[in-house]
Amino acid sequence: MAETGGGFLEQLKSCIVWSWTSLWTLWFFVMLFLVYILRVPLKINDNLTTVSMFLNTLTPKFYVALTGTSSLISGLILIFEWWYFRKYGTSFIEQVSVSHLRPLLGGVDNSPNNSNTSNGDSDSNRQSVSECKVWRNPLNLFRGAEYNRYTWVTGREPLTYYDMNLSAQDHQTFFTCDTDHLRPADAIMQKAWRERNPQARISAAHEALELNECATAYILLAEEEATTIVEAEKLFKQALKAGEGCYRRSQQLQHHGAQYEAQHRRDTNVLVYIKRRLAMCARKLGRTREAVKMMRDLMKEFPLLSMFNIHENLLEALLELQAYADVQAVLAKYDDISLPKSATICYTAALLKARAVSDKFSPEAASRRGLSTAEMNAVEAIHRAVEFNPHVPKYLLEMKSLILPPEHILKRGDSEAIAYAFFHLQHWKRVEGALNLLHCTWEGTFRMIPYPLEKGHLFYPYPICTETADRELLPSFHEVSVYPKKELPFFILFTAGLCSFTAMLALLTHQFPELMGVFAKAFLSTLFAPLNFVMEKVESILPSSLWHQLTRI
Repeated sequence: MAETGGGFLEQLKSCIVWSWTSLWTLWFFVMLFLVYILRVPLKINDNLTTVSMFLNTLTPKFYVALTGTSSLISGLILIFEWWYFRKYGTSFIEQVSVSHLRPLLGGVDNSPNNSNTSNGDSDSNRQSVSECKVWRNPLNLFRGAEYNRYTWVTGREPLTYYDMNLSAQDHQTFFTCDTDHLRPADAIMQKAWRERNPQARISAAHEALELNECATAYILLAEEEATTIVEAEKLFKQALKAGEGCYRRSQQLQHHGAQYEAQHRRDTNVLVYIKRRLAMCARKLGRTREAVKMMRDLMKEFPLLSMFNIHENLLEALLELQAYADVQAVLAKYDDISLPKSATICYTAALLKARAVSDKFSPEAASRRGLSTAEMNAVEAIHRAVEFNPHVPKYLLEMKSLILPPEHILKRGDSEAIAYAFFHLQHWKRVEGALNLLHCTWEGTFRMIPYPLEKGHLFYPYPICTETADRELLPSFHEVSVYPKKELPFFILFTAGLCSFTAMLALLTHQFPELMGVFAKAFLSTLFAPLNFVMEKVESILPSSLWHQLTRI
């Protein structure tokens, strides 16, 4: 991914600060070395004679030792810098320059600027808690009918153990409660959700169905045993019949105690999950209008269960119907400053605005006449979407290969980008010129975001932990997209060059001592020439008696 444009100036300033600091420190130690170790007297009258005698007494071994020691020191610094960069993702020298030296010289504060965020989060402590929260993928596929079929064909596992373990925790949270021991079938299913072996889970579900019509047992079989969407839909319809009965019974008893309240909450989760999956089956089987109706009814019946993010399923289905007015109506409700954002929300809003101008958009014409108001709105919407999740454009523009989306996603991460592009790429292709507009404008986002990335522009700062979480969620054969791209810092490259240069000098001095001695003497003479010139001028201006007294101090 591209870096932010403002970073160059900040890095340049840090480089200048550190270079000047290093230069004066080096000069200070050189003077100490000359004065206290070599005992070189700093007297003006015999200044040139002393320097000449000093240079003539140096042997090739001295030059070999000097360059070899410099190469060793710079090599140790390089190793430390590389280790620090691999562990923390930044240069130690640059971090010290930015954090400690730049504020002393009047640098700006690096505190996060959250006053401009579109989600209204002004508390910086909140983002440290929620920025890497993993969410259930609203459009997650079926294990038996889709993920397992992929494994049969390719021999690759599309789901990681971490991802499946999160799903197991979700199932235990949504489909179990403390009163399961009162119903034998639910007690069996409570153990089944904890099983790691898929065949053990399926066997336990069949065992539970032998005892009773258990809705959660049908859910497990529909998710993991059914090899087609048609089979999964049949099992979910059986689960719906059993789930509705349990829901009605628990609804009548929900106010009789805490355990009945927990049981009713579990039965509600089961019923909502079944209806949502039935709507997704209808969508996959081409009955999109039926799916839209089921989703709308479900959102009206259970408006408080926003954890399932059913509106994202609804947006995708409405885009398939090309009902853009209905899509805009849903966005008007959920693209609110007080509600959490997602790639689906931001990129769908960008698609609708791009649709109004993309068919006639031309970069050449826009550069000549400038952007119109509608085009500016579309570009700003794209910039907003890209800032929220910068990984999506490469998948939409097919610059990077898609894989099956995981069952869980990290908002603003690569996993969310895969999940969005997997289902919405066809909708962008359907709108003429939309991908062309995205291609021409998406990289301009990074020139607008302030540097360093601790500051955001339209959203709170981009989380630094997305790479680690995405590597846990996504399979090993997928190359995880990283933003910002961790390029080697300037000081690692500088130290590597310095180490290589001094090592080469040491080797050349060892091989050609006479020739390198001549070069070294000429270099040192040139280096001391400005100092000698200044000292001669000072000697000519100051009285000889005063200068004699100063040299005796």
